[in-house]
Amino acid sequence: MGCACGDKLRKTRKVKVGRFTIGGLSPVSVQSMCNTNTRDLKATVDQIRRLEEAGCEIIRVAVPDMEAAFNLGRIKRAISIPLVADIHFDWRLAVEAVRQGVDKVRINPGNIGERDRVKEVVKACKAAGVAIRVGVNAGSLKALKDNPKPRWAPEEWARQMVKEGLDEVRALERLDFRDIVVSLKADDIERTVLANAAFAAKSDIPLHLGVTEAGSSLAGTVKSALGIGLLLRQGLGDTVRVSLTEDPAMQVRAAYEILKSLGLRQYGPDLVACPTCGRCQVNVGKVIHELEDRIYSDANLREKSEGLKIAIMGCVVNGPGEARSADFGVAGGKGRGIWIEKGKQIKVIREAEWVNEVIRKIRNSK
Repeated sequence: MGCACGDKLRKTRKVKVGRFTIGGLSPVSVQSMCNTNTRDLKATVDQIRRLEEAGCEIIRVAVPDMEAAFNLGRIKRAISIPLVADIHFDWRLAVEAVRQGVDKVRINPGNIGERDRVKEVVKACKAAGVAIRVGVNAGSLKALKDNPKPRWAPEEWARQMVKEGLDEVRALERLDFRDIVVSLKADDIERTVLANAAFAAKSDIPLHLGVTEAGSSLAGTVKSALGIGLLLRQGLGDTVRVSLTEDPAMQVRAAYEILKSLGLRQYGPDLVACPTCGRCQVNVGKVIHELEDRIYSDANLREKSEGLKIAIMGCVVNGPGEARSADFGVAGGKGRGIWIEKGKQIKVIREAEWVNEVIRKIRNSK
């Protein structure tokens, strides 16, 4: 629910995006963005379907030109989740995206153009019932045009981001348009958190959270988890996208792990695994990676394993205790391990059978 982990739950207006509602105390939804060429129908649809299987709930695609825009209708008809058109510079691309049936349009106030152009985008969106995300990015603020290398403190960066976001929101609302989501993103935690908190104090518009250009898998996930997590802990945030220079499926996985760790969403099992040491005589890392690949790429397995605690332990020091506290798991020995269910030792199985045994147990659960 919104974010039940904070001291205060921020109630925002409801914005419909396809079959999902963003805001209004709805569950925090998970988004990603394709890294395929939107002109390539097959590659884009294939990736979106894979992301759907991974749990992505809203998908965004880049729309750099009219050829990409004309492809949006075919993409939309081939997928099952809401489609968002990412528009920069040319307002006409947004209007065409709406004609093609997208569920939301993302525009950037720093580069979309004059007010009359925004007015045309709003007119199209309003007629079609399509939401707009105002995406404010610290790297493309209008204020940077006259001052490309400002020596602003983080608080001033946040103030400028909020100002531009609110300016754009007020322009949309003056046109009697209210189906708005706002994102305020920087490539660091401090500016991102300050900007979102300041905006939330001034508006009831739902927030799309993310740290932009966060980086590679490890660094980007850590930065995103801290930035997004700090805001969610304050009760802020209605939808999230983790920006990683990785396979978009990893973005989805990282987003859910953040939400799961805060008790906001369920997503697969609680997998407990030891870090291994010199006593370990089994390949715990290989087992865990194979299990994650199989569980998180299969929606049925992922859903059946929700709420389960599964332990994969490498030796007899902490292994039996951890496995006994899980729903089921294995405590390793030399090339084999003790299979434990509900605290009871059931059998000994070879290391090569661990993954299949866990998958079999998940399939037979519930």
